[in-house]
Amino acid sequence: MATSVNNAGGDKVFQGQVREEFSEVDEVHKLIDSLKDVYKDNIATELVVERFTFIVDHYQEQPHLMDPHLQEMLTHLLKIASDTQGDPELSHLAFKLLYLLTKARGYKVIVRFLPHEVPDLELVLAILAKQDVKDFKTWETRYMLLLWLSIVCMIPFDMHRLDSNVVAEDGQKRAPIMLRILDAGKLYLDVSDKSRDAAAYMLSKFVTRPDVRKEQLPVFIDWCLTILTKTDSRSIPGMTAISGILSSLALLLKHGKRDDLIPFAPAILERLNSCKLFESFNNAIRKMAMKVVQRLGLTFMKAKVASWRYARGSRSLLHNLQTPSEQASSIVASSKDIKVEEEEDYDIPEEIEEIIEHLLSGLKDFNTAVRWSAAKGIGRLTGRLPQELADEVVESVLQLFTLRESDGAWQGGCLSLAELGRRGLLLPSRLPDVVPVVLKALAYDEKRGAHSVGTHVRDAACYVCWSFARAYDPNDIQPYVNSIASALIVTAIFDREVNCRYAASAAFQENVGRQGTFPHGIDILSIADYYAVGNRTNTYLSISYTIAQFEEYTIPLIEHLYKVKSNHWDSNIRELTGQALHKLTPLAPEYMAKTVIPYLLPLTTSIDLNTRHGAVYALAEVLHAVYEHTKANSRKLVDLVDVSVFESIKGITKKMDAAMMFRGISGEFMRPAACFLIRKSSMSQLPFHDDSEFLKHWHEVLEDNIQCLQIWNRQIQVAAVSALPHFLNEYFKTAKQEFIDTLLDRYISELSNVSQFAKEGFAMALGALPHFIVDGHFQQILLALIKTTKLSGKQQDDGKYADSRIEALASIARLCSTVGVNPSGSTANSVCLENVDLIYNTFLEAMKDYTTDNRGDIGALVRESSMNSLEKVTCQIVRSHPAMFSPPNCEKMMCCLVQQSCEKIDRIRKVAGQIFLRLVYSEEPSIPDIPHHQEIMEVFPKSDVNELNWAAPSDAFPKVTRLLNLPKYRYSIILGLTVSVGGLTESLSFSSNVKND
Repeated sequence: MATSVNNAGGDKVFQGQVREEFSEVDEVHKLIDSLKDVYKDNIATELVVERFTFIVDHYQEQPHLMDPHLQEMLTHLLKIASDTQGDPELSHLAFKLLYLLTKARGYKVIVRFLPHEVPDLELVLAILAKQDVKDFKTWETRYMLLLWLSIVCMIPFDMHRLDSNVVAEDGQKRAPIMLRILDAGKLYLDVSDKSRDAAAYMLSKFVTRPDVRKEQLPVFIDWCLTILTKTDSRSIPGMTAISGILSSLALLLKHGKRDDLIPFAPAILERLNSCKLFESFNNAIRKMAMKVVQRLGLTFMKAKVASWRYARGSRSLLHNLQTPSEQASSIVASSKDIKVEEEEDYDIPEEIEEIIEHLLSGLKDFNTAVRWSAAKGIGRLTGRLPQELADEVVESVLQLFTLRESDGAWQGGCLSLAELGRRGLLLPSRLPDVVPVVLKALAYDEKRGAHSVGTHVRDAACYVCWSFARAYDPNDIQPYVNSIASALIVTAIFDREVNCRYAASAAFQENVGRQGTFPHGIDILSIADYYAVGNRTNTYLSISYTIAQFEEYTIPLIEHLYKVKSNHWDSNIRELTGQALHKLTPLAPEYMAKTVIPYLLPLTTSIDLNTRHGAVYALAEVLHAVYEHTKANSRKLVDLVDVSVFESIKGITKKMDAAMMFRGISGEFMRPAACFLIRKSSMSQLPFHDDSEFLKHWHEVLEDNIQCLQIWNRQIQVAAVSALPHFLNEYFKTAKQEFIDTLLDRYISELSNVSQFAKEGFAMALGALPHFIVDGHFQQILLALIKTTKLSGKQQDDGKYADSRIEALASIARLCSTVGVNPSGSTANSVCLENVDLIYNTFLEAMKDYTTDNRGDIGALVRESSMNSLEKVTCQIVRSHPAMFSPPNCEKMMCCLVQQSCEKIDRIRKVAGQIFLRLVYSEEPSIPDIPHHQEIMEVFPKSDVNELNWAAPSDAFPKVTRLLNLPKYRYSIILGLTVSVGGLTESLSFSSNVKND
């Protein structure tokens, strides 16, 4: 079933990978023709190779498109490469391009296109003999020659008939061709480059020839076993040699006939055991040993498909178009045939038990490649066993899924189950045992220190579900459809790792296409396709809500979130979980109120940090969502939530404080979580209004986190300041004036605190105060914040308190938004004609802050905050009362912005330039009295608002310098450029020296 694409961007990506033909064939031939002209020029050669690589790599996903032209390209390249009279450098270059084609199309296909006449044998051997085994620059040549030899050596003539009495260059009689080929292959089994793979492939083909087999097969196997015995597997050269030998034996057992190889199989198995290759610390050796042992098992057993295996039946179009009765009769007929075959006996060699033991141990190996090889071996070998023994193998695999086993064993078990399933070796009677462990594997996530393991297990479990789609008849899998579908959807939406989400989505799609029984399968695929699940935030907050509207998935999704993901080791996942639960609450409000909230409450004070942090976030989000639901339906919160829940919520922060959960590492997570709970509780209007002692405690918690004296973390301050206005608005709106005066005096006095963290926190808090507190005290707060923005003249203090200046400027803009603009109003409760110039002067003065400390130009962040605040206040004033925006203020603001757009710091230049153009092209509101407005628009077209890269000096400075012709901006631009000319980077200095045309 074709993957659907959910958005236009995805469509373009998908279509960009689809080609209809090999369109660059003419260019490729031109590149090949140019080899003779460029091979002596290193730069030209590199350009040709780079272009050739770029072309063929575009066909990695559709290499078959090259097939119509492959023969012609190979012939063209081989003509150059095999020219013995030509320059060796040219030959090596041609072989390099041949290798690039081989990499794209695959060596098995390329080999079929290579010439294999009798004269080619001597030619290949002659070129191969001239190669330097140690030359690392020409390994592609040796690799391609060995591949070529692997097809040439299969010519249908007896090798002895090709021998001649020609004398070699050293005066000795030339050795027989058979020995020359064997010697060449043996030589390259001991190299560390890719030539070793080609040599192993060539030898496996050559030694299994009928004429060579009689004379050389026993000798070759004896040579291999001798090397295994004598080589030190702990040294690097020894590892290289053993890997080559094992690779050759594995391919020999694959390509050779069973009757020819079975006499040697016991000796090979014995030697593998005696050399302890399965215990080697080298992953490649263990992997190749696993390949050899599984093929030994296939050699011991006759090549016969087990008659007892599960057969889903014909999947042809004709079968699908038959009536149900016709399909049933064909199934009955096939089952009769199977019964006849089942009467045959099996002859099981003794070595099979040992081989299966090796494969089962390989499933627990700590390397994925070894486990994967063992899993494929289990699947292949089980298919040749009688049903009773095969069932014992399945039972042994299922025993891997215990808590005593490692994550590697779980993955190996999943891989083997998938291999057994897709081969029809997992009978439907085994599904009650298999499905539960697969569902556990889909949720496998074990914490190890600061991270977790289990990604590979979940990915393998998705592969098992994918194989089920192809293996079973829909009727057999029907009892497990809902559980498998829900588990796959949960993984596709909520898994932390993108590869697991992709795998689950692909498995779900496969089941929908082949089974057709997954609930709402087609509808879900259009929502959660392969591309859509790539963005984690989108899956949690958007896709989950859409899918949860199907009732079969609502509770499973919610249950997974609050039981599994709420205590996830990653704090980002825990916070996303809370947000997702908030989104899903309207779909099951009763379940959330009666089941989820009581479940989360005791976890909020758990001894485990992850559990209590996630529980607090989830509880706060669910409470607020339930409140919004009841409010939208004209109900009260107490109609859904039990009153005892409110009493429990009161005790959460007190228990945390008593248990010292606000200290150390715990405090870094629990402090913002507690503030978040206070914020959401206030927004949910929880009935705490009459409990003054408790409200005092919550207020103390917020103020303690605002000043952050024990643990400094900006996220804690932000969380506390975000909660403060909601808390005050809900529980102190009717407070006496005495409370307001005391609060303001305390907050303003903290702006003089020697602690930079307290100073910064309360500067943020003053900007977040609600209107009922600011009203009547705006001028008092404004003057205090303005004082905080001033430089003291002491470099050490100015650098230390830069963050408080940043927050004070941002708070002034927020307060202006809170009180509003009123030209005739009072300075105590609005932005008016009396204080507007004071506000602008504060921002413009802050644009001159060039304080430096050990962090660098820390004043740049102050200037950035000032520019952002200027834009907000200006738009607010012009939108409501344009007359208050005086031309002098406008001119000063625009000159300061254009000066900053010439600055040397890319980030500041980008912020200033973008604000400058947004104000120039602002329409709602339209900014009046901008100096040289029309001329600026001619220099900067409207497209520059979004497209001009201000962070790049080469893009920004040529445009800005054109404003030097405008008198109002000339001084500011020169001032900014003067600083940039002295910048440290060459590109910045060069770009700022651009001449004005």
